[in-house]
Amino acid sequence: MHMIGHLIFGLIVGIIAKLIMPGPKPGGIIATILLGVIGAWLGGVIGRALGWYAPGHPAGFFMALLGAILLLFLYHAAARNHLLGATEVTVAQFETGAGALQTRRA
Repeated sequence: MHMIGHLIFGLIVGIIAKLIMPGPKPGGIIATILLGVIGAWLGGVIGRALGWYAPGHPAGFFMALLGAILLLFLYHAAARNHLLGATEVTVAQFETGAGALQTRRA
């Protein structure tokens, strides 16, 4: 029963993080649950590093949400850098559309 509670908590946190964070939303329900659960873990690590939580205490809802949003931000940054690096297009070209492939007429 304890594990089901974690999964439901992760789903709720993941859904809210996806609603708050702009941009494409990766994955389905399993990815959303993982986003929330890993975000809660990350929020707990950050909270313990800042002295807000004692060792062994779980993160609260706010820190879990903050951790999930941070994970989504890192995902978007990595995906954007991967796309730009793979096509060798600069950010300015990407934003203006100047880096689009052009076809030659024979």
